[in-house]
Amino acid sequence: MNGYRTERDSMGELQVPEGALYGAQTQRAVDNFPVSGLPMPRPFIRALGLIKASAAEVNRDLGLLEEGLAKAIIAAAEAVAAGEHDPHFPVDVFQTGSGTSSNMNANEVIARLASDRAGTGAVHPNDHVNMGQSSNDVIPTAIHVSAVLETRERLLPSLEYLQATMERRASELEQVTKTGRTHLMDAMPVTLGQELGGWASQMGSARERLGASLPRLLELAQGGTAVGTGINAHPEFGQRFADALSRRTGHAFQPSRNYFQSLSSQDSAVELSGQLRVLAVSLMKIANDLRWMNSGPLAGLGEVALPALQPGSSIMPGKVNPVVPEAVAMVAAQVMGNDATVAVAGQSGNFQLNVMLPVIAYNVLQSIDILSNASHLLAEKAIDGFVVNEQRLAADLGRNPILVTALNAVVGYEKGAAIAKRAYSEGRPVLDVAEEMTDLSREELTRLLDPASLAQGGIPG
Repeated sequence: MNGYRTERDSMGELQVPEGALYGAQTQRAVDNFPVSGLPMPRPFIRALGLIKASAAEVNRDLGLLEEGLAKAIIAAAEAVAAGEHDPHFPVDVFQTGSGTSSNMNANEVIARLASDRAGTGAVHPNDHVNMGQSSNDVIPTAIHVSAVLETRERLLPSLEYLQATMERRASELEQVTKTGRTHLMDAMPVTLGQELGGWASQMGSARERLGASLPRLLELAQGGTAVGTGINAHPEFGQRFADALSRRTGHAFQPSRNYFQSLSSQDSAVELSGQLRVLAVSLMKIANDLRWMNSGPLAGLGEVALPALQPGSSIMPGKVNPVVPEAVAMVAAQVMGNDATVAVAGQSGNFQLNVMLPVIAYNVLQSIDILSNASHLLAEKAIDGFVVNEQRLAADLGRNPILVTALNAVVGYEKGAAIAKRAYSEGRPVLDVAEEMTDLSREELTRLLDPASLAQGGIPG
């Protein structure tokens, strides 16, 4: 982009880099918002391209856009959707709250490409590419479309893979009994299979929650134009647009049941962000469980050994850290913070328009992106490959005084508490202490205190 050319918009002339596909309005946004250096995410640009292609198709079919212009716009918009021109979308996330700058960025790039393709400069960014549209319905639509595509194409498959990995390991470890813990303190036995099964169930619930949120994201603001009345759009535009976009993406989009809601609020995006936060909470819990189980290996729990992926210290040779659970925990923290941003932004609708649309798009899409990557990473580089220290598990079980809970129905709570306290204070197996403090035979006590049987629940006996 050496050198500049002069471009003009309704506010006058200004200089634009010679090689830029965008025009004056995009350049004004670049000049006005040097805030973060963060451009709008790739999935959002993809959605804008899909929207512009579908709109041109509909306007052509309605007889509002000449066939040649429509064909050129559709081809240019599809190239934008495919990511062929991402460097020409430089507008910062922290821009005008309606996202008008990003909408015009797309309009200008597509108009320039379409004009070159048609061999004429007749494609206008507003009159043709933006026909029947407003930034006020395009940007909310892009948020919904990009969120649906990313959730269905990336996040849900990653969660399915993670859940399947957990279920497979749970099946492999269903007979391995360990000390359960509540309050980080020794409790009754569980199996590793049960523990991993609980994690897998969390992932199944996360998939269900996300799936339950998607129907409202399939409803699109497109057709409401400036304030929800549909001014300057054909009466059939909204339904025809949803049908065209559905054919283009394979997802069943529908026009909003109420355009005034869809322009003035972002409740569906806030809902999805909340479900992403729930998933982040689940992943944080699982990541921390893994860190505790892997701790040590000598002075910690040392129940499992996670795959050794990299040196853990620049000064302590041989140290290996649980780097994947740590990365997943940081992703979870980021997503929780993103959700707080989305919640604040979601309530920032004033009358007929929400005015924090770009930051909603950025945070929702970042959350989907990093959760997709982290879920796959957790499955592949932590859950799938950890090795169980069965000798350590068995030794800890044998010393666990809480096993005495199984004797409640036989000797009573008070007697059981006395046995547990003595076993703990003397550092002896509860079996030996119970044999001394009760009339039960060692054979009977061995049966009643069997950790594998206790992990199956019910009343011992």
